[in-house]
Amino acid sequence: MSEKAIDLRNLLERAAGADPSALGELFGLHRDRLRRMIQLRLDHRLRGRLDPSDVLQEAFLEFAQSLPAYVNNQEAPFYLWLRCIAGRKLQALHRQHLGTRMRDAGREVSLYRGALPEASSVALAAQLLGKLTTPSQACLRAELQLRVQEALAEMEPLDREVLSLRHYEQLSNRETAYVLGVTEATASIRFIRALRRLKELLARVPGLLGDNAEAEKSDP
Repeated sequence: MSEKAIDLRNLLERAAGADPSALGELFGLHRDRLRRMIQLRLDHRLRGRLDPSDVLQEAFLEFAQSLPAYVNNQEAPFYLWLRCIAGRKLQALHRQHLGTRMRDAGREVSLYRGALPEASSVALAAQLLGKLTTPSQACLRAELQLRVQEALAEMEPLDREVLSLRHYEQLSNRETAYVLGVTEATASIRFIRALRRLKELLARVPGLLGDNAEAEKSDP
């Protein structure tokens, strides 16, 4: 067993024994990853009303309560178990604030599998634009976002979800395979295919990739 695995086991056992410092340390190790997931999957209609910190606080309370049972029966990798708790809390807050308006097929990216809220095309487009746009494109951002959202809508739901998991949530290939219920080889192939398809679609958005490509060529 690796030193890292031994340390995690020790931390889990201490936290399960209601050691406050261990609970905080264990949750803190994964706070940034959880925040990325929440920011991606938080419905854009709730931005300004609901902060990722609110979701993290709710998730921490359930994590602290449920950890002893998890330690006795570790059916899933720890982070994915913790991610599931945070996802359920986000889903509950969506229901609380949106009610019957929660599902809007025109604004969402469909999930392949899982109980977590869907990553919206709005959120995915915003993430992409943050990486791809240049200062000179700032005035065109609204139009670019609409075009990127349209490109994302042309992708297969599973490909969009693979991109969400790997590229934005930064899950490993093994974690992605577990979440999707596929082999690691299949998850890897889907990710490569999704990246290729996304690049093809974004190349059709006037000026988006072209301007960046020129910028890269001009860099010393």
